[in-house]
Amino acid sequence: MIKGYFNLRGELFFDIELKATDSSIVIVNALLDTGFTDWLAMNIQDIDSLGWSCIKTQEKQTAGGIIEFNHYAGTVFFDNQEMTIPVIGGGEFTHVLMGLQWLNNRRLVVDRKMDLLTLT
Repeated sequence: MIKGYFNLRGELFFDIELKATDSSIVIVNALLDTGFTDWLAMNIQDIDSLGWSCIKTQEKQTAGGIIEFNHYAGTVFFDNQEMTIPVIGGGEFTHVLMGLQWLNNRRLVVDRKMDLLTLT
């Protein structure tokens, strides 16, 4: 189980560990974005610093229109489990975004009144 937290605006954040190609681990605060249907999205500069390689380029529909993104294979540790997941990279991302794919195999519990946020 991973405990998350609410920021001052009530947004949902989880700390996840990213594994660079040199095996170093970077902990990031990831915003759970229920409007994002993929696994993870990050700024391309952050992806480059991890050394992840681009797999393909693909156009995606966004709220701002159709945008071309680079796709990467990223290694993350989540709830003590190492996983390789698809990561979308773009210059427009100001936060690391977690998408709805995380909820396919996990249960999200949100109780703002009790300050409870978990992903199990």
